[in-house]
Amino acid sequence: MRIAAIAFTERGQAWEEKLGFPVTRGEAVRGWTEQNFAMADALLFIGAAGIAVRAVAPHVKDKTTDPAVLVMDEAGRYVVPILSGHIGGANALAEAIAARTGAQAVLTTATDVRGLPAIDTWAARQGHAIENPEAIRAFAAAQLSGERVGVAVTEDVVPPPFPVTLYLRPRTLILGTGCRRGIDAAAYEAAALDFLRYCGVSLLSVRALATIERKKEERALLLFCKKYRLPLLAYTAEALSAVPGRFTASAFVRETVGVDNVCERAAAAEGAALLQGKTAYDGCTFALAKLREETERGC
Repeated sequence: MRIAAIAFTERGQAWEEKLGFPVTRGEAVRGWTEQNFAMADALLFIGAAGIAVRAVAPHVKDKTTDPAVLVMDEAGRYVVPILSGHIGGANALAEAIAARTGAQAVLTTATDVRGLPAIDTWAARQGHAIENPEAIRAFAAAQLSGERVGVAVTEDVVPPPFPVTLYLRPRTLILGTGCRRGIDAAAYEAAALDFLRYCGVSLLSVRALATIERKKEERALLLFCKKYRLPLLAYTAEALSAVPGRFTASAFVRETVGVDNVCERAAAAEGAALLQGKTAYDGCTFALAKLREETERGC
């Protein structure tokens, strides 16, 4: 976890040694916050909570993407998560900081106060993406009232099996792809999304986009990965040729890039099992594979 910390006083900065990570002092709080809100996994303000709240307020967007934000007083008496307690890990980080410094972690989320498991914390630990975070409130309310609520953990796009269904998407799918040079980015994105709809799976379950090394600088692929926050896995022709399995061979592709198939082999390169073979669109191809459980744990 990338933790950025700032102290407003010398006494606050003195906690750096016990915290075990650098504590900035002397920088303008607004500028520091703007830079680190986008880059860090967690922000720790050592000082007044009001300053922290005003600093982060312009940048708060969504509980599934905002970093954890915490405040600790300069005397080290209390450490309080104020944003992304569950999904962002602020509650867990508060308890870790408390253990290092002797402070008291002040958790205010209702499920934690009552000692109930938080579904968004569990999902984050499992590496699952939350498709409809608005249902988290209904899930927590049901927990607190002792009622039942539905959770669907699946890559597949299926109708809600319960009146209120929280969808959790395991990040288990690899989207393999090949494309012609200079393909239009919008056309490529539309094709990729159409392919996933055809396969009946959620984009949130895609763990990575995979292709051949010579395509690792292709603008359309890079923009797609940036927009949907996906890593781009790029393999040499030799590595793709060594992937075991039966794939749709093309003499033209072999002559062009040095391997008989790109999208299927790239999708299966990490030991994943093909779910959907080569599917061609205008200027690009796709294949979909699912990581085996043991492979998923190792990735």
